[in-house]
Amino acid sequence: MGTYSAKPADIQRDWLLIDAEGLVLGRLATYVANRLRGKHKAMYTPHMDTGDHVVIINAEKVVLTGNKRTQKVYYRHTGHPGGIREARADKILDGRFPERVIQKAVERMITRNPLGRDVMRKLHVYKGAEHPHQAQQPTQVDFAALNTKNARTAA
Repeated sequence: MGTYSAKPADIQRDWLLIDAEGLVLGRLATYVANRLRGKHKAMYTPHMDTGDHVVIINAEKVVLTGNKRTQKVYYRHTGHPGGIREARADKILDGRFPERVIQKAVERMITRNPLGRDVMRKLHVYKGAEHPHQAQQPTQVDFAALNTKNARTAA
């Protein structure tokens, strides 16, 4: 008997809904990255995208432990000489696009190749409690109940 390799016709994708209010960013990102990649499934195949779609709501209410909210720095470069730019996590979370903090945390746990780009297309992060994926009937995941360390109160 040979090694099992998933075929595109065999892949069944589910839709998950996670409310990020009060959840710890790093723990949430690892859970989501594994779900997007499909590593929780018995049919996981490294070269195939076998993961599920994940919808995250209330991204602005995610919690960073310790002093990370004020000390964590996100760098980007404009492409011009001396064009390095930085933004602190609290400025991003309080700003116009707080969902980018979760997107970056998950993106940096996914491989940086064409397969990783396909995987990241299944991540849907929204700032508030509303999302346009009601028709897909996503399954609500109580991530905070999986482990007591997954949720914290904002200090």
